[in-house]
Amino acid sequence: MTGELPEADLLSLLSIAGSAIDARVLEGMAEAGFGAVRPAHGYLIQRLVTGPQLITAMAADLGVSQQAMSKMVKEMIRLGYAAQHIDTADSRRRPITLTDRGRAAVDEARSVRGELETKLRKSVGAGDLAAARRVLGALLDQLGLNRHVIERTVPLPTEA
Repeated sequence: MTGELPEADLLSLLSIAGSAIDARVLEGMAEAGFGAVRPAHGYLIQRLVTGPQLITAMAADLGVSQQAMSKMVKEMIRLGYAAQHIDTADSRRRPITLTDRGRAAVDEARSVRGELETKLRKSVGAGDLAAARRVLGALLDQLGLNRHVIERTVPLPTEA
């Protein structure tokens, strides 16, 4: 059964694969001691990877309310993945940064995804993997997400 394509359209298969990838990354992170991370945290972490961020800017970039972003930031601080600082030039500004634990979580997630991609490359070959990357790039472009991926501002998915 390995390699057989199920009877489904490509976008359904991509959606299923995306959910399974998220689950595998979370499983790998839990095994490495990062069990409290949720998929939604990844959106915040991606903003913090670029450097210190203000809650208001992250909320606007990710398409959520300031209250929702504040709640997620508090959770990330409680879990030890983020820290809030007082700006020495303006004490009203309180940028959020990744902690060492947060950076370690990023490294672990990248490692798990890297292992999956290596297995996929061995299975289908570098050429097919490059073609799949081009197809996904075109899909992201059609969905208006390329800029968001580049800028690490992919909006949080809406909950059904």
